[in-house]
Amino acid sequence: MTKALIFKEWIKTRWYLLVCLTVMIGFAAYAASGAFRAVELRGAGHIWEVMVTRDAIFVDILRYVPLAAGFALAIVQFVPEMQKKCLKLTLHLPCSILKTTAVMIAYGLCCLTICFTVMSLIGILPLGRLFPHEMVSRIFLSMLPWILGGYSAYIFTSWIIIEPSWKMRIAYIAISALALRIFFLAPGPEAYNVFLPWLSAAVIFSASLIWLSVLRFKAGVQD
Repeated sequence: MTKALIFKEWIKTRWYLLVCLTVMIGFAAYAASGAFRAVELRGAGHIWEVMVTRDAIFVDILRYVPLAAGFALAIVQFVPEMQKKCLKLTLHLPCSILKTTAVMIAYGLCCLTICFTVMSLIGILPLGRLFPHEMVSRIFLSMLPWILGGYSAYIFTSWIIIEPSWKMRIAYIAISALALRIFFLAPGPEAYNVFLPWLSAAVIFSASLIWLSVLRFKAGVQD
């Protein structure tokens, strides 16, 4: 049954994932090439100085890419389920509701992990030829809150879409907007280092919100 659920999710999202990977590769390659161009024009020494004194990380163009990816994947994965009434049939499969929900959400999170990993490798790995390990690590740690924000966008959007009550959806949208803002408050490099474990725990905990919407949908809650 688990394989059947995964295959169903793959059928719905396969074209989106192809587009998502292509876009992420394009943005990441553009960010990395920008750093190479800067080194060619100004020299490595000057660029290192800029990174240290002006907090430049050369991947700012990627800031909202994970957010958009998480948001779009939730729409692609769950809007058809709600419009075509497929979710109700899915929840009546000979499998526990909790397991069914967990498989669908785990599938989405795994897809995002693949996309974010590819983006990070293409955007950061080539920079190891230009900068020392400490600077490359600084860039990656600065990107982590954006990636966590992408996971949160997926979770919150799924939570909102599955919720059967429009009144509650409006409230959830407000809560989600405020929560997602947290991941982008501090623009400085490594500004979130101390809070990364807490942010990660919050993202994991927030996944339980989807289960709340599923239970309300299963119970037939309406406005």
